[in-house]
Amino acid sequence: MHRHEFVAFVAAVMAVNALGVDLMLPALADIGRDLSVTTPNHRQWIVTMYLVGFGAGQLIYGPLADRFGRRPILIATLAGFVASSIFAAGSTTFAALLGARGLQGLMSASTRVLAVAIVRDRFSGRQMARTLSVAQMIFFLVPILAPTIGQGLLVIGPWRFIFYALGAFAALVLAWTFVRVPETLPPERRVPLSLTELKRSYRQTLTNRFSAGYALAASLTFGGIVAFVASAQQIFVDEFGAGSRFTLLFGACAFAMACASFANSRLVERLGTRLISQSAVIALIGLSVAHLGVIAAGAESLWTYVLFQALSMTCISLCGSNFGAMAMEPVGHIAGTASSVQGFITSAGAVAVASVIGQSYNGTTYPLAIGYLCIGIAVAVIVAFVEGGRLFRPRLIDG
Repeated sequence: MHRHEFVAFVAAVMAVNALGVDLMLPALADIGRDLSVTTPNHRQWIVTMYLVGFGAGQLIYGPLADRFGRRPILIATLAGFVASSIFAAGSTTFAALLGARGLQGLMSASTRVLAVAIVRDRFSGRQMARTLSVAQMIFFLVPILAPTIGQGLLVIGPWRFIFYALGAFAALVLAWTFVRVPETLPPERRVPLSLTELKRSYRQTLTNRFSAGYALAASLTFGGIVAFVASAQQIFVDEFGAGSRFTLLFGACAFAMACASFANSRLVERLGTRLISQSAVIALIGLSVAHLGVIAAGAESLWTYVLFQALSMTCISLCGSNFGAMAMEPVGHIAGTASSVQGFITSAGAVAVASVIGQSYNGTTYPLAIGYLCIGIAVAVIVAFVEGGRLFRPRLIDG
């Protein structure tokens, strides 16, 4: 594949997961009413249950992809995502929908594992970070469009149409995989599927300070994104009464992430993953302190919230692909399994963080702001430990 098509394909694979999270956001209230959900905060479980399955599934696909190759695993799980989307569309109870969402997440877990592994098969170091940044730039454009698309689907039909649309998009990516995508893992690099080999790969991934540390840091920043997504409908619609502008305002925050990914793709080979990501963490802490000051002064409004949220998402975006590249660099020889373990850490940690922040929603933006401050401080501590206190300077592994 030509590099441009390769990046577009990786972005499309990642977009399956992004649409799985964001497409139904405008429909959360409708789903709650139709399926008799009486507690508003419980609607957030439609997002978080998806991520529970997403996190658990990542432990499975990495070893399978290292043994059988990337292509067959991707084909099987995309087909499973199509089937689970149809199941979700036909759900008649909230419990059934949550089960379908967990299954969707389980199937889409392969998209995260295989996207990273496929990129790592071809690139490493700053080139890998640059490629992931370009793919994530396209990936982050999806949340800009997803709520608008979801709102449009609600105009022409019930919320169930959204899940049919998810299945249709996954089917298109499945067809693309069949027709155009070659296997990126040559037979001589495949790892036998054995308990001994699996334990060895897990141990290498979990005991390497950079691999485990940056995966944990990524889980906290990703948790900030999930907390925002899960509570966005309540904040914009219920708190600020901006229901008619929800898709536009949500898109503005997502656009900030896309811009940050684009900037990272242009700067990372010159400045390095460490300087960019570590500066972004410090900026996130500063922004969170300023935001809490605005809230404490009683000056919070829709526009101050959008400004601080967009800037915070910019910082988080500058951490994401760089943390992922640094976590993967020392374990590239077991990219599938390493991506699987790191993805599980990232997703499980994100669900825990987002659940604490999201379920603390009390009709104000305070829980999200204090959550972002705690995330920034915790990430700074983890990064300082991983780097042995040697911050803002490249290491040999940052090549």
